[in-house]
Amino acid sequence: MLKTASSKRDVPLNQTAVNTILDLGAERYFGENSLLIPDEKGNYTKPVNFRKRYYRILEAAGIEQKGLRSLRPTFATNLVNGVKQPDGTIKALSPRQVADLLGHSTSEITELYYVKRDTARLAGITAGFEL
Repeated sequence: MLKTASSKRDVPLNQTAVNTILDLGAERYFGENSLLIPDEKGNYTKPVNFRKRYYRILEAAGIEQKGLRSLRPTFATNLVNGVKQPDGTIKALSPRQVADLLGHSTSEITELYYVKRDTARLAGITAGFEL
């Protein structure tokens, strides 16, 4: 059951995400319309088992154990703060775009509860401005 009507939406994926999904599908293939992360019989994975698998992945990667929901604010923050490109520009999404990806009705929700602004990028931004 979906939380809201906007919970069902198309989410664009980058090639890394697509490749990861294809790799997951190749691990246990149960047919064309099989689940992405099935149990050993091709059925829905119980939440407790999925959580255990997730925690094992975090441990193997040396990442602090946190819940799955902690990924949403990190994802939102990284998209809004952006990634520095080779030419020095920063590629980022607007809070409204991130709100749409997360299924929020307003960008204010995204900014208030999900995004931690990277103020380090602002260092020196006012250099050269004299009043």
